[in-house]
Amino acid sequence: MPSFTTVAGSWPVQLGLTVVMVLVACWLMDLSMRGFTGQWRRERRRRPVRFRAPLSRTPPAEPRRRALQAVAADLRRLRRELALVSTGASAAHRAGLQAAYDDLLVEAAEALDVPHRLRQTVPGEAREMERLRLGTALTDAGLVLGDPGARG
Repeated sequence: MPSFTTVAGSWPVQLGLTVVMVLVACWLMDLSMRGFTGQWRRERRRRPVRFRAPLSRTPPAEPRRRALQAVAADLRRLRRELALVSTGASAAHRAGLQAAYDDLLVEAAEALDVPHRLRQTVPGEAREMERLRLGTALTDAGLVLGDPGARG
């Protein structure tokens, strides 16, 4: 019977031990990375969702809208800011104000059920015309877009 040193010194045994050591090192590295990133738990298999009867028969509530007065006040404020933007202001600042103003116009139009195409029009002259048309339609619907104190 060969001795332990003879068996341990043979190349197939050394190759096997090296492969086992590499596999254990990879497993330990994976375990440590999961520990550092907070992924200790193994992913569980999810059970298929079965149909469950609804708990209540009430329809889902509509998303709450802001008060029309608040939308109108924001529209007047942004309209003043857009009028006061200096020529030295950045284009990004003006574009941001214009996008916020467009969002408020759409919100007011949806609150008053005024048809609009502001979202579909491309930026440029066509969008500016739709913006003016929508502002006029909102004014005709009763929304005060001008400064109420500036009448006279």
